[in-house]
Amino acid sequence: MKVFIVALIGTIFLTGCSFWNQDGEIEVNEVFARQAEVIATDLEIPWNITKYEEAFYLSQRPGYIVKVDEATGEKTTQQLEVTKDIHHDGEGGLLGFLLAPNFRESREAFAYHTYQDNGQIFNRIILLKLNQNTWTEQRVILDKIPGGRIHNGGRIKVGQDGKLYATAGDAGNPDHAQNVNSLAGKILRMNLNGSIPTDNPFQGSYVYSYGHRNPQGLAWDEDGRLFSSEHGQAAHDEINVIEPGMNYGWPIIEGDQQAPNMKTPFYHTGNVTWAPSGIEIKDNLLYVATLRGESIKVLNIENKSVDMALENAGRLRDVLLVDEALYTITNNRDGRGNPREDDDQLLRLLLGR
Repeated sequence: MKVFIVALIGTIFLTGCSFWNQDGEIEVNEVFARQAEVIATDLEIPWNITKYEEAFYLSQRPGYIVKVDEATGEKTTQQLEVTKDIHHDGEGGLLGFLLAPNFRESREAFAYHTYQDNGQIFNRIILLKLNQNTWTEQRVILDKIPGGRIHNGGRIKVGQDGKLYATAGDAGNPDHAQNVNSLAGKILRMNLNGSIPTDNPFQGSYVYSYGHRNPQGLAWDEDGRLFSSEHGQAAHDEINVIEPGMNYGWPIIEGDQQAPNMKTPFYHTGNVTWAPSGIEIKDNLLYVATLRGESIKVLNIENKSVDMALENAGRLRDVLLVDEALYTITNNRDGRGNPREDDDQLLRLLLGR
């Protein structure tokens, strides 16, 4: 589906919703948004979108939060007081940020960030508490996740089972991914207090699945299946259905390659590079924010066809679905994009059938 976008007074209008299917026939898809509105501008490499009532809380990779009022677009900068300085270098920094399920009462949130310790780079997950416009570290949930200039993972979400899940990249060392004693190259699962669930697949371990290169997105479908997006080495980006204890193959296999006791992806991009990041699922449609792909791809879970909901906004890092609206954030100031006036931005697309 080819979508053309014209910006006018803070609104991006989408026109042209036809696309070629695999049989070479033109089809028209009425699922997608007809317009995308700019909610906030001049953000600084926002990495994660979370929302409470009428406010967004956007992690900025250099190490702070921007609160955005949805109605007015007014921005409030919220600082972090943490015991380990946030290390913003390469792909590291303040990454995942998630309001606690009981945020109304607790004013707490979880954060995933990169830091240095004696010359080594790590990632950790911490619990923060909001007081006025400052988030203060309360305790460490999980520490010493291997980190680096690349492949830090960083997505955190609470699953349908009430557990906290986190994606951890291989930190630029592919051997980490196959080592079940390493936290790198994994999807991790923990209780909200940081303890290890007794039903994790490896006793006494946070590891939920392994053999990952750089997983960036997490989402559950209506059947409770966990999906994750992952960057391939050279194209062959993946969408995986995550099963506890399974090996997803990196660096031994990718794409359609097979090996004993290793899972091939639910979907991969072949020779095309998406660099997929945050994902969301609704009505068997998996929405993918793509960085190199500079668009929101829409993967139909039932037939694995791919459409497009938005393009021409640049590099996109995350997506959030709320009712009939899809929100996304640009990352054109991350050193790999082409910043435009008012970048980076928070956008809203209205979905409708």
